Amino acid sequence: MNPASIIKLMSAKNKFEGNHPKFMAFLKMVFQRPIEEGTVIEVTLTRPGEEPITANLRVTQSDLELFEELKSITK
Repeated sequence: MNPASIIKLMSAKNKFEGNHPKFMAFLKMVFQRPIEEGTVIEVTLTRPGEEPITANLRVTQSDLELFEELKSITK
């Protein structure tokens, strides 16, 4: 990844953190302990005026590798 892309990504991350501090605090709390293979992550999306939609996934080893890469980018 080139330096300009990294700077742009970090700027977007900082803006996201400013807009959503509770979510970022949640993520920091979650990643204080390692996520283990087999952990279930559930996400619910609620659009205005619509019923919520929920999906989940069971974490695999390849997911854990992706999480580690993402963590290293955002440090």
